[in-house]
Amino acid sequence: MTSMKRYIIYSLLVMLGAMSSCKKDFLERVPLDAIVDETFWKTEQHLILGLNSCYAYVKAKNAVDIDQMGDNSFNSSATNAYRLISSGNYTYDLATVNNQWADQYEGIRHCNNFLANYNRAEGVSVERREALAAEARVIRALLYSYLTFFFGDVPLVDKPLKITEVYGPRDPQEKVIDFILSDLDLAAQHLPREIPTGANLGRISKGAALALKARVALYAKRYDVAEKAAQDVVDLGVYQLYSNGNPKTSYNELFTWEGKLSRGKNKETILARTYLADITMHNLSREIQVPDQSSRFNPTKALVDSYLDTLGYPITHPSSVYRETNYRDIFRNRDPRMMQTILTPGAAWGGRKDGNPANTNQSIFTAPRFISGNPGGSVTLTGFYFTKYVHVPTVGQVSKDENDIHLIRYAEVLLTLAEAKLEQGKLTQDDVDKTVNLIRARVGMVPMDLDWLEANGLDVREEIRRERRIELALEGQRWFDLMRWKQGDLLAADVKGMKKSFATVAADVASLRADAQGYIIVNDGRRFEDPKHYLLPVPMEQVNRNKNLGQNTGWTN
Repeated sequence: MTSMKRYIIYSLLVMLGAMSSCKKDFLERVPLDAIVDETFWKTEQHLILGLNSCYAYVKAKNAVDIDQMGDNSFNSSATNAYRLISSGNYTYDLATVNNQWADQYEGIRHCNNFLANYNRAEGVSVERREALAAEARVIRALLYSYLTFFFGDVPLVDKPLKITEVYGPRDPQEKVIDFILSDLDLAAQHLPREIPTGANLGRISKGAALALKARVALYAKRYDVAEKAAQDVVDLGVYQLYSNGNPKTSYNELFTWEGKLSRGKNKETILARTYLADITMHNLSREIQVPDQSSRFNPTKALVDSYLDTLGYPITHPSSVYRETNYRDIFRNRDPRMMQTILTPGAAWGGRKDGNPANTNQSIFTAPRFISGNPGGSVTLTGFYFTKYVHVPTVGQVSKDENDIHLIRYAEVLLTLAEAKLEQGKLTQDDVDKTVNLIRARVGMVPMDLDWLEANGLDVREEIRRERRIELALEGQRWFDLMRWKQGDLLAADVKGMKKSFATVAADVASLRADAQGYIIVNDGRRFEDPKHYLLPVPMEQVNRNKNLGQNTGWTN
């Protein structure tokens, strides 16, 4: 045996002897290279760091992606998960379905851990601790709202789970909603009334708790609760619709860098995912008008057709002034929000070469492009592009958007207030003037008049819902609205685009299919089964882990 070997063996024996003489909890010592509950939660800074881990699960650009589950926007990729869900052609092993489940619960675990430990902090006032805990409660409520409206009944977990614990059976949706509303009530008592600024910019306030309560209650058809919560937001007196003084640009500007909370001009956004230049940025502008591929976000004909004419008539109404004889006509005499949401001929864009060979100014859009080629240009499937959320200078770059993603806005609260009153049979013209017509006034749209609607054979409920669709387009609300309104059958309709005859170069659309009226058929073979598709299936991965979960109606494991 060499001397080196002897040294090694001797050293090991000494170490073993030393270990055996240590206290019995040697193997239970707290690791020195990780943050753990035993050594954490001691200071206010610890609480803030722990709370920030909860904020990481607040939806970001993926809230916009969710909008493609509805009938406003269509993804160019045939394998895109949101497109598959929208079409009804998917199974319970779809990864995105599992991600929606797993991600929300992972965030809930962080919130539960915070709420189980925040009172351990030393030298932090009760008021401060409860205010921070309130932020965690709102985030937990937000995550549970996604879970229950995606999946219905879900396990209600309000404490940190140990590694050996497994979720039990699912709790009824009504119980989950009760829990959400209770959490938000408690949170609202401890949150600041004013819009957070400075170092607290983007953090949750009382308005966020109340606005989320209004949204959840509306979705759950608890209209009296929704009305009260929405009115409470209004009565705070701190929010107002964003305006730069110009009706032609105010709505669109809210979703640009100018509308960032950090700019100090935006008092409309109640909850947002904020971004910082060169630190945290997203890729939405590029995905919408990507200059060398197909746009990821294609506005549908159904969305385009939903915009009223300038007199307030649906474009199919006999009295409408809308006339469609060419591509430019589609954008004439329409609700001004259309031109601030859907890219209009003559507008600046970042998609470079468009579908008009005569257009030499690549910075101005004139006609849709349907084929790729050299030089490249943003290809559309429907003939339409979005301009909402687009910052033109960043379209040609990857992940250089720093504009905020707006998750709850004051405009939504006003629409919730109007709808909640309508569904209780108590909507008056005064209510409309204080809600819908404030939103319309921002863009110079003709006010909604209840007597005029009745005189012209227009349904008030349909028009209130139309307002919500138009105002909140591309904000991740459409699928949830269709589900709660029981209008899922709209998702079974073919996705269509503009008329083929409106293309600048006929050869570019020659191979595209069209319906009897000449409108491009973008996607068919869609289906919506009632009641199956009103909820997502419990994901296969979760069912395999926990057989107690069961499955939603119409889905099989």
